[in-house]
Amino acid sequence: MDIRTKIKTLSKEYFEEVVEIRRHLHQYPELSYEEKKTGKFVADKLTSYKIEHEHGCADNGVVGLIKGKNPEKKIIALRADMDALPILEANDVPYKSKNEGVMHACGHDVHTASLLGAAKILNNIKDSFEGTIKLIFQPGEEKLPGGASIMIKEGVLENPAPKVIFGQHVHPPLEVGKVGVRPGMYMASADEIFLTVKGKGGHGALPQDCIDPIVITAQIITAVQQVVSRRANPTIPTVLTFGKINSTGGATNIIPDEVKLQGTFRTMDETWRNEAHQIIRKVIEQTAEAMGGTAELDLKKGYPCLVNDASLAAKMKRYAIEFLGAENVIDLPIRMTAEDFSYYTQEMPGCFYRLGTGNKSKGITSPVHTNTFNVDENSLELSIGLMAWIAFNELSGN
Repeated sequence: MDIRTKIKTLSKEYFEEVVEIRRHLHQYPELSYEEKKTGKFVADKLTSYKIEHEHGCADNGVVGLIKGKNPEKKIIALRADMDALPILEANDVPYKSKNEGVMHACGHDVHTASLLGAAKILNNIKDSFEGTIKLIFQPGEEKLPGGASIMIKEGVLENPAPKVIFGQHVHPPLEVGKVGVRPGMYMASADEIFLTVKGKGGHGALPQDCIDPIVITAQIITAVQQVVSRRANPTIPTVLTFGKINSTGGATNIIPDEVKLQGTFRTMDETWRNEAHQIIRKVIEQTAEAMGGTAELDLKKGYPCLVNDASLAAKMKRYAIEFLGAENVIDLPIRMTAEDFSYYTQEMPGCFYRLGTGNKSKGITSPVHTNTFNVDENSLELSIGLMAWIAFNELSGN
């Protein structure tokens, strides 16, 4: 039996177990940096598979090693994230979250289950390849500073040091049975904006005696939007969004003392990103000052742009075509979402690809980060097989 057939056979054999793993993880989600039980669950599974591993990198992370013949010849890494989101699940499914207000609404349960399934396959065929596969089960992808950055600081890319890294992410717009990839610039940087605008409160009928922070805030929002519409190079995708705004102590007839805002700034050029930060800060401070108020800005620099290595992405696409057929491999557009997988790609060539999990006929169409997000679990058979096939080929020099 050739290796591709063997991997597909093992994918079918392990499919039900991987579904059970995914459902267990979905029922017991944990927030970023709180994945204590999830990490132990993953470590216990690797123990049962007789895969060498350590538990505790970045507190809850798990790192495993699958050593083939001549294990030092080449080392590659496969990564999955484990954390969930603060969302109350609305799905009516048997495996609905039992941790109220916490949900795997971004598919990290699928990612973790998939890497466990791929690991079981690769451990089964380790006599067929040369080199070592490092398995990275990462906490804290959804929250700054990003679990990837912490694991890197704690040495996850050392002893042994992988030469390349692969990661995957669920993608509801893509039908089950398909995968997608994009070489080069793929995902945006992501910075968080926390802004407090301060004025002088008072009676709503006597604005002349006040310094209205709501009016100042309105001016600031309009002014900083021009950073995108008038200052950004139109060839560089850029997004500035304020998603939360509230005042302290205001009412229909009360002007508050201050207003708080939260937002995000995203782009796909690191030089422009740094320049824009300075412009945003200047516009906010000067607008508030001109209107008699003050502004306190905390602009947290988040994940960098995610750039897929062109050569590695081309190989991943070829591997996927060999495994799935050309009709099932899609060229993806850029995305203004962000991923802390980007930290790995700053250290070595990396490829982050998308797994089709949608199924319109089953009504599985909700996007990630929503309370009705779900996946067609048939995608798990493809997921574990393709990841194993990619790793095997990368170590075999194909």
